[in-house]
Amino acid sequence: MYKIEKSYAVSGPIAQKRCILGVIKLNFRMRKLLLSKSVFCLCSVLGLMWLPAVAQLPKISTIASNGWAKNSVNTVVFRKNSLVTFRQTQYAAYYDDEQYMVLAKRKLGATQWEVSRTQYQGDAADAHKSISISVDGDGFLHVAWGQHNNQLNYCRSKSAGSLVLGIKASMTGLKENKVSYPEFYRLGKGDLLFFYRDGGSGNGNLMINRYHRKLKRWLPVQDGLIDGEGKRSAYWQAFVDEEDGVHLSWVWRESPDVASNHDLCYAKSLDGGRTWQKSSGEKYATTITAENAEYAYRIPQKSELINQTSMYANAQGAIFIASYWRNGQDDIPQYRVVYKQNDKWELNTLKFRKTPFTLSGGGTKSIPISRPQLVAWKNGPVHAAAVIFRDAERQSKISVAVNQDVTGEQWSVLDLGSEDVGNWEPSFDTQLWKRRRTLSLFVQKVIQIDGEGKANAAASKVQVLDWKPVFHTTN
Repeated sequence: MYKIEKSYAVSGPIAQKRCILGVIKLNFRMRKLLLSKSVFCLCSVLGLMWLPAVAQLPKISTIASNGWAKNSVNTVVFRKNSLVTFRQTQYAAYYDDEQYMVLAKRKLGATQWEVSRTQYQGDAADAHKSISISVDGDGFLHVAWGQHNNQLNYCRSKSAGSLVLGIKASMTGLKENKVSYPEFYRLGKGDLLFFYRDGGSGNGNLMINRYHRKLKRWLPVQDGLIDGEGKRSAYWQAFVDEEDGVHLSWVWRESPDVASNHDLCYAKSLDGGRTWQKSSGEKYATTITAENAEYAYRIPQKSELINQTSMYANAQGAIFIASYWRNGQDDIPQYRVVYKQNDKWELNTLKFRKTPFTLSGGGTKSIPISRPQLVAWKNGPVHAAAVIFRDAERQSKISVAVNQDVTGEQWSVLDLGSEDVGNWEPSFDTQLWKRRRTLSLFVQKVIQIDGEGKANAAASKVQVLDWKPVFHTTN
């Protein structure tokens, strides 16, 4: 079943024009009806400003049935990437129930996967130690895994298109003994950027390396780009736009306690990460600190502000950052989108959540909602957007909030399936989204015990969900 439901109304003239849809359950026959011209015309007559529709219903393919599920290491939101597409092949990575790193690939659109257990056994019991993958412009798979303030674990495939990995290797040999949060980002001509934190929570710095496709080697780009000055560390998210502009946003954390997260900052680079500037074009100094950072939104500590979520940006200056926190007048954390418009940072709050919770302490947390992912796309003069999440209020299903104008208030919530996915968080194939506007999500039901605990959970299915959002707009 595919479920659509209106989340909340807006005030003013739009609210007066709005017709109540209630809950619509779609099967294949009803989808044809919904997408027909007659229904679309009827919605226009009734005054609907927009109607979310589905070009294809969500499709699920199963990679394997033996995914490690005793914590959320396979499904943490900061995997960059859990899935990645190169030409007509999609790759995936996960830990199996014996903590071995497994690679898989398929032709785009296929339901059958080729699966290969690697020689590398990770420490899956620590949910920070996820696997991140990417493919360079020559088709070689690059893999980093098992990182939480320890020596770099990195290697690449023995040949282009292969799932067989070579031996472990260093990248640059510099500051590779306290690595956390490895993330790959592919540039337009096939080079790769590698982001990671050097140091521990509360005193770590952002490092960036670049893989040069022609040289077949990694070289350092930044050594401590965002410096916590020994007092704090940055928890970031990044995005590479269509012209290879690199966009970076982050929250500061003062200590290992997640409650010390505060504020939301921004920077961008137009030269592959070598130099950085603010959204206004003002140049940053060599190192970004709490004093000279651009603050997109000020958020106090103890606001249930989460870290490492998602963002979208383009070369024309559109910037959207998704996260969640609560404001001072409310005890309910809400999903929110911070965006830049007319040279000013603005906030859009998605107001559908009803349940309060608090965040504090160290380690990986068991939280009733997931950190969000955000995708956006041009919709005439504005940007449409989808915020992907999981919420116990919705029986922990895979859900998405969609809006034809990310700056507006008309959000609708869709469930992309009826299954309970436990403590799953969304990660997706960023390359496939850029190329085909297909949201390809890594899916696995997992259980996370608060504070880095390990659940007594059986292995579960490792799957990929593919979905294409489509919007019809009235005049």
